[in-house]
Amino acid sequence: MILADFLKALGQLPDPRFRRVLWLGIGLTIALLVAAYAGVLWLIDALASEPITLPWVGQITWIGDLLGWGSLGLMLLLSVFLMIPVASAITSFFLEDVAEAVEAVHYPALPPVARTSFWDGMRDTVSFLGLMLIANLLAFTLYALFPPFAPLIFYAMNGFLLGREYFQVAAMRREGRAGAKALRRRHAPTIWIAGILMALPLSVPLLNLFVPILGAATFTHLYHRLRTGRGGPVPVASG
Repeated sequence: MILADFLKALGQLPDPRFRRVLWLGIGLTIALLVAAYAGVLWLIDALASEPITLPWVGQITWIGDLLGWGSLGLMLLLSVFLMIPVASAITSFFLEDVAEAVEAVHYPALPPVARTSFWDGMRDTVSFLGLMLIANLLAFTLYALFPPFAPLIFYAMNGFLLGREYFQVAAMRREGRAGAKALRRRHAPTIWIAGILMALPLSVPLLNLFVPILGAATFTHLYHRLRTGRGGPVPVASG
């Protein structure tokens, strides 16, 4: 059923309204990654701009160039980790637009709801980013203690966190904060699995550019399916 939700999101790609949000999301994702890449280049330039003198070798002047060229590969590798918080940040900017586009096509009987205020969305995003950063920093201890299980720990933890946030934001539009939280707890295993399935392609460079927006659409479908217990919409009072 989670796959069906994702296929519905893919099936809406021809929709101009949905495609507009998708390209805006990809553009913002690239901008965030480029900003991070520029920061790495600046750090390399600051640390390796001066020649290094080694015994019996003499001056080495090409380390900065080598690190500069290698940083592109490094950023592709870092995008595996960077895309998790980037995907989280995208929700605050585009979830409302994605949900409205999805509901206009698949759930037209639903009444309109008031948009979440910018500051409410930003507050949730900042608090979640803080939680995600702390959790991932603490996870490095587990990676060091259990190296063979590091990938499992990474995907299980970030899948839980991503599923938690994406579902909460998608459901909060119609259920309110408390209602979304209760629904999320009631369907925690399903949401966790959906989060893991979202985390997996986020770790694939280039493919991960498309995941935040498609993930927002998938979780919008998931919310409606879990709320009704069968996948069809039921009119819900706003608020």
